[in-house]
Amino acid sequence: MTRNELQQHFKAQGTVVLPVIHVLDNEQAERNVRLACDGGAHGVFLINHDFPPEPFLPIIRQVRSVFPELWLGVNFLAVTGKDAFPVLGELERDGCPVNAYWADNARIDETHSPEDQPEAREIAAVREQSGWNGLYFGGTAFKKQREVAPEQYKTAARVASRWMDVVTTSGIATGHAAAQSKIVDIRAGCGDTPLALASGVTPDNALHYAKAVDCFLVATGINVSGDFYNLDPDQLEQLLRVANAQHLIQHS
Repeated sequence: MTRNELQQHFKAQGTVVLPVIHVLDNEQAERNVRLACDGGAHGVFLINHDFPPEPFLPIIRQVRSVFPELWLGVNFLAVTGKDAFPVLGELERDGCPVNAYWADNARIDETHSPEDQPEAREIAAVREQSGWNGLYFGGTAFKKQREVAPEQYKTAARVASRWMDVVTTSGIATGHAAAQSKIVDIRAGCGDTPLALASGVTPDNALHYAKAVDCFLVATGINVSGDFYNLDPDQLEQLLRVANAQHLIQHS
């Protein structure tokens, strides 16, 4: 997938904005999805931050039944695509399509060539066998995973681009903004492969990243202050305004 193809996929003019909802239950998930949709977000990601994947699946099914046209991504916390893709394929066959999977760790090894990636290759084979047809957002130099040396960011992104649809990186922790130099290096390594940023984005700093980043995966930066679980519609509106402003700047 190219950067332009990602924008066309979402019918987006600026940076794609995908709120991340830390799921608690059906009611909380549905309420926040509705806020995101009403606010003009391009879609949402759901994540099971507080419980295992098994009780998460009925919530995914419920959200899909209530929002059949929603662009819906999921993250099974600490689960790679090797285990996630068969589940997603089963959901799709059961009439519950999921549009994207985001793995915190895509199992990329920047010390080896793009082709010499046995774990990433195995994940890709499982993905193909699963029959699942969504987009793969793969964590690269991602928070709380194996540390990647800053001088290897560009290489890691170049390798990752071979194995996923959207290279996905972060700051050092949830809610922590990524260093600008890191995003510059990863953007350079990605080439024309889309880049998503999944931590620390706020309406105040988004413009600093928007030229290099194709997609914001954002939770705490647009949540109600001090609330890990609920979106703030005003913050979402402000972030979307900034994301769209990048398009206006590029075409002015």
